[in-house]
Amino acid sequence: MSNFDSALTRLLNISHPVVLAPMGGAAGGRLAAAVSRAGGLGLVGASYGDPDWMKTELALMSDVEEPWGVGLVMFTVDKRFELLDLALSYGPDVVALSFGDARPFIAPIKDSGALAIVQVHDVDQALAALDAGADALIVQGAEAGGHSLRRASLPLLPAVRDAVGEDAVLIAAGGIADGRGLAAALLLGADGAMLGTRFLASDEALPSAKVKQRLLQATAGDLVRTRAFDLVRGIEWPEQYSGRALANDFTARWVGFEQELVRAPASVAEDYAQALREDNTDVRAIWTGEVADLINDVLPAATIVEQTVRGAEQALRVAGRRFA
Repeated sequence: MSNFDSALTRLLNISHPVVLAPMGGAAGGRLAAAVSRAGGLGLVGASYGDPDWMKTELALMSDVEEPWGVGLVMFTVDKRFELLDLALSYGPDVVALSFGDARPFIAPIKDSGALAIVQVHDVDQALAALDAGADALIVQGAEAGGHSLRRASLPLLPAVRDAVGEDAVLIAAGGIADGRGLAAALLLGADGAMLGTRFLASDEALPSAKVKQRLLQATAGDLVRTRAFDLVRGIEWPEQYSGRALANDFTARWVGFEQELVRAPASVAEDYAQALREDNTDVRAIWTGEVADLINDVLPAATIVEQTVRGAEQALRVAGRRFA
């Protein structure tokens, strides 16, 4: 049993202050269930919301007795309520909202009996989310894999804590892959931490062994920030957001030439879609955080949860001895 007792563990009724990032295409029901059963909070990454995918993965949560949730991207309103209703029909304990105006969705979530958790990237977003009724905030720094803004976790977390006060429940995200990261997040004012890239390298994550092997071989120097993967998929992300992914042949061709990609013939998008179907890692996006250097093995999700908690406890003990 973890020695951690935080506002997050009490709010969610979980044993460990560890949350699975709801990574689209990676955090399916099997991974979310494993994290929840290990004492953390598993979030199924419904992302942009493919109803058939959601039905398949959420059905895997039917026998999970521990708290679990669903993550949805909200930057477009079109069809979001339909997807939210679908998610809520499976009885999640938590719905995590990201990238957009969460205000219209918080009341339906709470009316269902679930908690509404909102991802934020700056102080203004944090204040707005709490004003809208969010039960907790995911404070995401720019070190994260996938999409983010530009402010790093180290200054962002204490800035948000100072702005929102001590009562708000904060989950740190971005740049955390082990117990040291969890310990640092707690000291900076968070009540727990969300891990994404570390759980991508888990047995239960949906991507193939080939994708996971590319991750194990990567370092932070192999990463790029770009809008190219969004443009080729025709996903109209707000301009201030770009995504961090592993560099590959596709980024070598298009990073710095995104405007050309906007005007590219339809065959470019068709080729990319084919690369996704073929799991061609030289072309497809592998969203990866700056923690790439810290990930050297593929482990069961439960082991990752346990190692993260034990590592945080050890890091805090060592720091206490070092500076006593």
